[in-house]
Amino acid sequence: MAETRTPRERYRAQVRTEIKQHAWEQIATAGTSALSLNAIAKRMGLSGPALYRYFTGRDELITELIRDAYRSLADTFRATETDVAALARALRGWALADPHRYFLVYGTPVPGYHAPDDITVIASEIMAPLLDACAALTYDDAAPPFDGHIEAHRQWADGHCAPPAALHRALSVWTRLHGVLSLEAAGHFTGMGFDPGLLFEAELDSLL
Repeated sequence: MAETRTPRERYRAQVRTEIKQHAWEQIATAGTSALSLNAIAKRMGLSGPALYRYFTGRDELITELIRDAYRSLADTFRATETDVAALARALRGWALADPHRYFLVYGTPVPGYHAPDDITVIASEIMAPLLDACAALTYDDAAPPFDGHIEAHRQWADGHCAPPAALHRALSVWTRLHGVLSLEAAGHFTGMGFDPGLLFEAELDSLL
């Protein structure tokens, strides 16, 4: 498709991209809570007010970084075979390729930051393939232990009416694998004398 943006719009997009790159560098160095638009402006040779023409504040910048991270994972899932094992391994590869990006969306909440509602919509693009993969498997018809809370979790993937057993399996996969993955990405297995990848595979096998 031909470029339809004006030169001004292209320049604005380029500057916003550069701001986000500096933001990721800050996050990698000092964590998200230390993110400073004024420090980024200084790195770019801009005044603080000039930078605020591109992002109105820290929260808008964090939101854009979160959106980019979710979109990246959603794209990774879309390029992956739709079975649980393949999606789980794709998640691990994505997380370990950039742990700071992973922890921005799945780590400790940023103090004082509240994500807008549309972030949930983006997150549903990630959960939909997992629900589809779990629904494709055959399970016992017995209700999961917390069947009374199932409806509250259907917001994960709008338009997906996964059976309770599939939704229970998706919840189990998502929470248990994130537990192993979060410890690995944070380096907590370093020096323990085993391969975290083998632990991840063993946990995945137990779920399947």
